[in-house]
Amino acid sequence: MTVAESIEAEGRVLAFVIRAHAETTATTFVTSPEMNFQAGFIVHPQGHKIPRHRHPAIRREVAGTAEALLVRRGRCRVDFYDGQERPVTSRELRAGDVMVLLSGGHGFEMLEDTVLLEIKQGPYTAASDKERF
Repeated sequence: MTVAESIEAEGRVLAFVIRAHAETTATTFVTSPEMNFQAGFIVHPQGHKIPRHRHPAIRREVAGTAEALLVRRGRCRVDFYDGQERPVTSRELRAGDVMVLLSGGHGFEMLEDTVLLEIKQGPYTAASDKERF
C-alpha cells in the first residue's frame, strides 16, 4: 500500500494526499530529500527512545511556500492547478486526511463545516503570501 498519492503536472509534484487510513511498518518519507518541505512517517518500536536534541539554526534559502493541512473535522474538496493556473484535478478530503502542498495553485470548497490545521513556513505576510487567480 502506498502511503500517499502524488498529484503532478508539468513534471512537478504539486501535492501529496495522505489518507487517514494510510499505514506503514517502516519509516517512510513522502517527500524526497531535496524538496523544500519534508513530510513522512517515522516508525519506532515500543520502548525506543529518541535522545534529547535540538535543531541548530541553519540558514536555508527557500523559494515559494509549502504547507501541510490536516483535516481535523469535516469534509472539503481541493482543486489543484498547474504553474500556468490551469485546472489539473480535484480530491475530496475527510477528517484525518493530510495534504502536503508543494507547488502550483489550489482552491478549496468546504462540503461540510470543516476545521483545517495548517502548517507552513513563516513568517506569514498577509499582503504578499498569496496571488489570487
